[in-house]
Amino acid sequence: MADSIIVLDRDGVINIDSPDYIKSAEEWIPLPGSIAAIASLYRTGHKIYVATNQAGLARKRFSLADLEAMHAKLHRLVNEAGGQIERVFYCPHHPDAECECRKPRPGMLQQIRQYHSRPIASLTFVGDSVKDIDAAIAGDCEPVLVLTGNGEATRAVMNQRALAIPVYSDLAAFAKARINAGPSSAR
Repeated sequence: MADSIIVLDRDGVINIDSPDYIKSAEEWIPLPGSIAAIASLYRTGHKIYVATNQAGLARKRFSLADLEAMHAKLHRLVNEAGGQIERVFYCPHHPDAECECRKPRPGMLQQIRQYHSRPIASLTFVGDSVKDIDAAIAGDCEPVLVLTGNGEATRAVMNQRALAIPVYSDLAAFAKARINAGPSSAR
C-alpha cells in the first residue's frame, strides 16, 4: 500500500517564527497544539517530514550544532506525544546561492521522494509562506496554508493570484480536518 506523506514547514507552522531567526533550542518554542497535531497525524497513518529553509546557518546567526539541538527538541517533543517525524530536511544556503533545495524551489520535496523508499499515494505540503506554497506547486504536491506565522500575509497574496488552496487556522485545525476525512487520507 502506498504511503500518505505530510511535509511541514518548520518556522511559523510548528514553532513560533522570528524575523531575527530562531537561533537556539531555547528560542525554539512550539506553537500551541502543533506537537499534538503531528502526533495525531502520525498515529492515523501519515508519514511526517519537515522541509525548512535555514539561511541563518549561512548568515552565521547560529551553528549547525544549534540547528541540530532545535531539531532534537522537536523530535523529543513529538516522540513524547506519541508521534514520529521521519526526517527533517533543511536548506542551509544563503538566499543568493541559487541552490535547488531552497524553497520556493522544490529540491527538498524531491529529496523526500528519493529518501522515502515506498510508493507515495499523496504528498501534502503545509506551510505559512508564499515560498512554501510555490514549492508545493513546483514539487507537484497538494499545497496547504496555515494562518500562523506569515499565513495571513500569504493568504492575501494567494487571493491576489486567485489561487484556491485549502486554508486552516493552524496545524491543529489542519490535522483535525485531515484525520476526520477518514481512511482515504491516510496510508
